[in-house]
Amino acid sequence: MDRPRSTTGDPDALDRVTWALRRADLAMQTVKEPPLRAVGMSGSQYAVLMNLRTTPGITGAELARLVGITPQAVALLTAKLIERGLIERRLHPRHRSVQELHLTENGHADLEKAERIISDLERHVRESLGPQRYGQLRDLLGHVLQALPDWTPPAPS
Repeated sequence: MDRPRSTTGDPDALDRVTWALRRADLAMQTVKEPPLRAVGMSGSQYAVLMNLRTTPGITGAELARLVGITPQAVALLTAKLIERGLIERRLHPRHRSVQELHLTENGHADLEKAERIISDLERHVRESLGPQRYGQLRDLLGHVLQALPDWTPPAPS
């Protein structure tokens, strides 16, 4: 894949891992969005449904942190998914002021349609890298995720 040329005179800027991660994420979003839309789901909706499957009963605020969007954006997404009958709100059994989010049967069914697409994309990535490099990439990304909380940004100059 060709990468853009630096116009700032800093050829190393586009060789950074942080830039490669960003470009890879954008490329993944670009290729998965059309097939997800074909089954009636956006990438953001898929992320919400997947997080509710793996962590049933989380709150909107917890979901926002997991998905990496604002609580206001989660509220809009969940409202649409509730309207479509894919998720539901339930009162927390012990804390009546807290509402939990859960997948409905229809939500599980729609998520399975999306999962077929995402699993196939994952298969494609795994096959294109080969088993050893695929495992290495997964491990390296795991190390990056573990190390990020330890980073302290430099003081403003």
